[in-house]
Amino acid sequence: MGEERAPGPSVRLRLTLSYAGFLVVAGALLLAVVWVFLLRYVPEDVRSGQGVPGGGAPPPPFIPSRSDLQRAFVPKAAGALVFLLVLGLLGGWVLAGRVLAPLTRITHATRLAAGGSLSHRIRLPGRRDEFRELADSFDAMLARLEGHVAAQERFAANASHELRTPLAITQTLLDVARGDPDGDTGELLDRLHAVNARAIELTEALLLLSRSDAATVVREDVDLSLLAEEATETLLPLAERRGVTVETSGDVAPAVGSPALLLQLTANLVQNAIVHNLPDGGAVWVTTAARPGTAVLTVENTGERLAAELVPTLTEPFRRGTGRIRTEAAGVGLGLAIVQNITAVHGGTLTIVSRAPGGLRVTVELPTPEQTHSR
Repeated sequence: MGEERAPGPSVRLRLTLSYAGFLVVAGALLLAVVWVFLLRYVPEDVRSGQGVPGGGAPPPPFIPSRSDLQRAFVPKAAGALVFLLVLGLLGGWVLAGRVLAPLTRITHATRLAAGGSLSHRIRLPGRRDEFRELADSFDAMLARLEGHVAAQERFAANASHELRTPLAITQTLLDVARGDPDGDTGELLDRLHAVNARAIELTEALLLLSRSDAATVVREDVDLSLLAEEATETLLPLAERRGVTVETSGDVAPAVGSPALLLQLTANLVQNAIVHNLPDGGAVWVTTAARPGTAVLTVENTGERLAAELVPTLTEPFRRGTGRIRTEAAGVGLGLAIVQNITAVHGGTLTIVSRAPGGLRVTVELPTPEQTHSR
């Protein structure tokens, strides 16, 4: 644990003392200027002239000496310094309070956030200054944290629901088999195998999703065109079973990242495009391209038309097309969520748009080796 420190004077008190000290020093310097440039040139002892000869001369005029001026000046100067000290303390306390008022609001919001209230916002009024920028940055951070926590809560709830489903099905199958000892054991084993395979697939997808969030990714030069060909060849049997044609084309697209994660990204995109396609005669197009500073992977497919407002939700975990559909090859609903995480870890961008004829166009842009090394 860190060393405990005794509480020191508040910032407001230190600012007040600074203001008061500045005023006193400025007043002292002003009085010193008066002494240097005025009083020092007054003679120490000024004597009056001689009387007029021949009788009653008028009294000589009084000419103050340096001592006279000092006796008259020093008390007034001391009083002025005391006044400046009092004015500096009072005025400095008020000014420091006004200056630090935004900091008090920010501190209050910080304590609320530390207590778990992420919905509170500072919303500091006034012109844009350092405190306003700090408050706006803190509000933006709270908004991101609130969204992240909400997403994690939804993810945990959905994951629990998805993991509970195969377990509940398994329990039901076992209960039925226990109640019917003479039932078909082979059919029971087949169904249990299918349910268990789905649970394993979901668990592996969840583990991959958590690993794709890690920043410690081993990066090396990769070619997206080779990854696209490998993923397409692997998923070709699935495409043939579903009557979907897959075409791969494009140029060499050098990028930097983890070959395993980027291959998983490509495979997820191609599998998603095959599964969510037309019932018969569907098509998938996988293309790669090299642009200045960017390697581009694009996967397009035919399929039903999706509303524009639905497209941004497709990267949420457990979202499958128009809802939480459950088909034999629908997957576990984490494909695009994994793609988004892998893209973010590699410093890329993911763009999903709905095609006018139907289906989606998904574009992943990743930094090239030259772009990465220049950072």
